[in-house]
Amino acid sequence: MFAIPSIIYVAERKQLLNFPNERTTHVVSVPRLGGLAIFSGFISSIMIFGQVTREVQYLLASCLVIFYIALKDDLVTVSAFKKFFVQILATGILVFIGDFRITNFHGLFGIFQLDLGVSYAFTMVTVIAITNSINLIDGIDGLAGTLVLLIIVIISSTLYYHHIERPMILVASSLVGSLIGFLRYNIKNANIFMGDAGSLVCGLSVSALLITFVEKVPEPNSPIIGMSIVFVPIVDTLRITIVRIFNGKSPFSSDKNHIHHKLLFAGLNSTAIVAILCLLNLFAFLLFLFSNSVNINISLILFVALLTSTILVFQFLKEKQQQT
Repeated sequence: MFAIPSIIYVAERKQLLNFPNERTTHVVSVPRLGGLAIFSGFISSIMIFGQVTREVQYLLASCLVIFYIALKDDLVTVSAFKKFFVQILATGILVFIGDFRITNFHGLFGIFQLDLGVSYAFTMVTVIAITNSINLIDGIDGLAGTLVLLIIVIISSTLYYHHIERPMILVASSLVGSLIGFLRYNIKNANIFMGDAGSLVCGLSVSALLITFVEKVPEPNSPIIGMSIVFVPIVDTLRITIVRIFNGKSPFSSDKNHIHHKLLFAGLNSTAIVAILCLLNLFAFLLFLFSNSVNINISLILFVALLTSTILVFQFLKEKQQQT
């Protein structure tokens, strides 16, 4: 937190700013190096207070790899292909060397233990999807930081409640501290943005913590509960992908058609939008946590129903906006 004013000062002097354009919602130029502060605080806290086990070591290594390419993209433009290639590399370090893997579906679709190859492939796709979903939700003041903060608090609190994975709890606590310091300057009328360096590091860390949750928390429906923890990023990513494909655009193109944009254009301010989306995410988690005794496949049907209805609600907001 104490480094952020200096980072803002240097970014403004060197014109390392996010300038307003047709894809952004801000009207003034804002420094985009918040990821540098988040990552520095995150790493420093782990080194001072954490337990650097083998899994933590490779999580930090993967974060370091993705941080460098993302920071370069915040400073000078990097092609989407190069960023995606480095994301695969960082995810490979996490999954193949760090052994962060989803190994069991807990009876989902009648599947329990996964074959090794399927486990690696499914985890790679899952990590990349979650990482990018956090990156995509970073569109208005305070949203990505507050949502990630909520997600990490949920995961770490659950791990603490079950007295498991203390090293990962300390990792989560380190990221929580960094985000709180960052949000002081980002929550409203932002003085700094987290940029890709912040959102991708947060996304990769959330992925690792979520895998730990699904694998280690002794809940019969942990895969569904895990998905509910990142409900809002899933809604936004799935919806924006469907809309772009339907409109004949690339799923990787940029626009102002995310769910937070729809709420913004409906007349809500950034603080209200952050509150609404965080409460929606919390509601989804609590709903599936307290319905944990339901058969996992029925729980999946309920999850898909909630997901679909939420997407339709946001689509209705879009149609209403276009008609008025």
